[in-house]
Amino acid sequence: MADTKYTPRLKAEYNDRIKAVMTEKFGYTNPMQTPKLDKIVLNMGIGEAVADSKKATAALKDLTAIAGQKAVPTKARNSIAGFKLREGMIIGGKVTLRGDQMYEFLDRFITIALPRVKDFRGLKGTSFDGRGNYATGLKEHIVFPEINYDQIDQMWGMDVIVCTTAKTDEEAKALLTEFKFPFVN
Repeated sequence: MADTKYTPRLKAEYNDRIKAVMTEKFGYTNPMQTPKLDKIVLNMGIGEAVADSKKATAALKDLTAIAGQKAVPTKARNSIAGFKLREGMIIGGKVTLRGDQMYEFLDRFITIALPRVKDFRGLKGTSFDGRGNYATGLKEHIVFPEINYDQIDQMWGMDVIVCTTAKTDEEAKALLTEFKFPFVN
């Protein structure tokens, strides 16, 4: 029996088509110059967890389901009396995706989650940081198919940061456009 290794759809597309398109467009002389996806960071702020720690647990469980990888809680560094916040309290969660899991998440994000966003008109093409990384946010985490709408007690917003090895925003935007990111400008 032949051992067939599964390759995510977008990873195969990057290797087969996108690398060549990017090399041709920007005239790279070395194949290592071609920009690629480095990692995707998912971040969820849970401000309401200050009053109720069960909300933090529920939000981290949802973030873990969305990412397919265990979410790490983020904790407060300082105490802020006005917000009733103490140092060390859980106020959010994050997940860093790399490799095949990153490509799988990106595929679900572009093809399933974004089309399910209410009144979605496309992603802002100006949300780059100057170093080739792209950040966007979602108001509701229920657009992901892993979340059962009937079992959630609260909707959370989340940030999705796509980190690339591109040197400029122009290269990063071209790369993400080839991955079919629905930019509006």
